[in-house]
Amino acid sequence: MKTLVRWMLLAAALLLVAHVYPGVRVDSFTAALLAALVIGLFNTLVRPLLVLLTLPVTLLTLGLFLFVINALMFWAAAWALDGFNVDGFWAALIGSLLYSVCGIVIDAAAERIFSPGSA
Repeated sequence: MKTLVRWMLLAAALLLVAHVYPGVRVDSFTAALLAALVIGLFNTLVRPLLVLLTLPVTLLTLGLFLFVINALMFWAAAWALDGFNVDGFWAALIGSLLYSVCGIVIDAAAERIFSPGSA
């Protein structure tokens, strides 16, 4: 149940990012659901490999290169899907930052709501 609620909230967060920032466009809630799923899959499957391969650059930039990796995952999801568009790398960077902040808030809220003592 927690995973389903989190997925729906992340899709809503993607719609919020598209509403707030003009460089990101989402056509519908269905497209947002699919985009949230693909972003999650890319972050789970591809991102760890990219982090490992770019570890020297990440260490040299004191971790700032991780923002670039997040932007690339966001941009790749937009490239792979219809109904979810990102205007370029800088739009992907800003969009991924906004989406990450929303994700942190959603995770904190979900943890409070679904904790064992909250009901």
